[in-house]
Amino acid sequence: MKKLILLTAVLSGVMITTSSFGQVSVGVNVNIGTQPLWGPVGYDHVDYYYMPDIDVYYNVPQRQYVYMNSGRWCYATSLPARYRNYDIYRGYKVVINEPRPFLRNDYYREHFRDYRGWYGRQPILRDRRGGWDRGRDDHHDRGRGHGRGHWDRH
Repeated sequence: MKKLILLTAVLSGVMITTSSFGQVSVGVNVNIGTQPLWGPVGYDHVDYYYMPDIDVYYNVPQRQYVYMNSGRWCYATSLPARYRNYDIYRGYKVVINEPRPFLRNDYYREHFRDYRGWYGRQPILRDRRGGWDRGRDDHHDRGRGHGRGHWDRH
């Protein structure tokens, strides 16, 4: 009987300790260092870039382009040959922080169609001066547009 009580006490202690560890977790999701140099300035986290000129997405954490090919979404580390003349540094990029935005491609294509042909109008990481400054955020709301950009063009 003593062994059964002792075993129950030990198992209870292990379960309490395990559940305590499971509840104490902190997640910080910042990917400043992984964004490509051709990405727009002012974001501390980016899941995807959408490029309205070519209707292509770029998955920042995976470092892969996502594009439609023969009715299927394809993933690749470089753009396909049909986009060889596209200047990734000058083309406009929209930051999208949601999983698999390409599954809502009709929405993004329509919503950001006015940004086609906006070559060179967006500051990119490669050209920033003085590094990234946490005190100054050109895109105040981190991925949902800004006063001079996605929603308001003026």
